[in-house]
Amino acid sequence: MQTYDTLTEALDALRKQGFTRDYNLKSDCLKCQQDGLEMRPADFDIVDVYRFEGMTDPGDSTVLYAIEETETGKKGTLVDAYGPYADAVSSEMAEKLRYSPEE
Repeated sequence: MQTYDTLTEALDALRKQGFTRDYNLKSDCLKCQQDGLEMRPADFDIVDVYRFEGMTDPGDSTVLYAIEETETGKKGTLVDAYGPYADAVSSEMAEKLRYSPEE
C-alpha cells in the first residue's frame, strides 16, 4: 500500500489513478456529489484507507477512503473524520467502513 504524508497528496494521487468521484457519508449510505447517486454498503467496495492526524492536534484526525462502485466500477473518494468527531452511521455502514486490507 502506498503511503502519503498529507491528505492533499493522497487525494491528488488517487485522482490520477481514476478516483474522480466525491462521496459524502450519510447515516446509511454514501452520496455522490456529482450526480446524487446513493449507495448502500452492498453497492461499493473499499479499495484502500489512509489515516491522517492533524499537525497541531492529534484529535484532529481524518480518514480517506478509496471507493469503487460494485455495479459500474466507477471510483471515487470519501474524506471523513474519525475518533470523537466521526459522524454517526448505521451499524451496517460502520461495519463496511471497518476496512482491513486482505492479506
